Amino acid sequence: MSASWRPTADLPALRHRARLLQRTREFFAARGVLEVETPILSAAGGSDPQIESLHTAIAGRPGRYFMSTSPEFAMKRLLAAGSGDIYQLCKVFRDGEIGRWHEPEFTLLEWYRVGFDDAALMNEVAELVTALLAPERTLAAPERLTYREVLIRHAGIDMNLASDEELQGAAQARGVDCRATLDRDARLDLLISLVAGPRLGIGRPTFVCDYPASQAALARLKPQTPPVAARFELYLDGIELANGFHELTDAAEQRRRFVHDLALRSQRGQIQPPMDERLLAALGAGVPECAGVALGFDRLAALAMGASQLNAAMSFSVENA
Repeated sequence: MSASWRPTADLPALRHRARLLQRTREFFAARGVLEVETPILSAAGGSDPQIESLHTAIAGRPGRYFMSTSPEFAMKRLLAAGSGDIYQLCKVFRDGEIGRWHEPEFTLLEWYRVGFDDAALMNEVAELVTALLAPERTLAAPERLTYREVLIRHAGIDMNLASDEELQGAAQARGVDCRATLDRDARLDLLISLVAGPRLGIGRPTFVCDYPASQAALARLKPQTPPVAARFELYLDGIELANGFHELTDAAEQRRRFVHDLALRSQRGQIQPPMDERLLAALGAGVPECAGVALGFDRLAALAMGASQLNAAMSFSVENA
């Protein structure tokens, strides 16, 4: 039996994707946002315990080189160098991610807006999504819900009051029974991704904002009690499309978070990528106040086409690459 050589997506889908790419570039050009390119390979890797990098060796060079899971670190170095507002459409790679809405290689749209906070960036994300889906599809006005509100509404649990056992019980009561030993953040993530997520963004974009401080990642914290992260995610049709932050620009705090993440990775037996000292140096030199967001372009393209899986919007998936 011969191997299939045909593309995953059909030609009408590939033409639709090309139009979406063109309209994306027109959207940012109209706003004076500069398109940039950054390397796929880096001597440093992301420390996020929830994301695994693919890596390779380079002849004549010591150590491993990590394939980008996001262009964020390099783009922040451009911001520190005075680039101003920037965006990038690029390939990124994540190990262990494959399924109906996941591919280990996919296209990410990432951009940074100087002087924006998370609230202002949510407005622009909604404008972009509306522009790319029109005229084929009209969306109702977007809604914004806090992380806490989402869990109360869709999981019947208040994250500020519930014990770890109550979080697990809420998941089990809604058909999600995880036998693995999970920490509190992992249990919250289980509720958001598997219980609430499929119910979000039905008929209109839904922004989930004000994440727990322990899930700030690269976002700054908002000074309230209890503190929350200036972080948001966008859902449409039950699919997570984007993850954005009012960016942390404090080098010392960023180093502390990297150290914490690497310690957690060590506890879990995960690969220990080198800390990105160049990013930390850029933060020390001064990254301007800004907000940034990463949006899964393939997912948005698939939803724009009314497709039920990611590879319907990709020329080739990992299965026939």
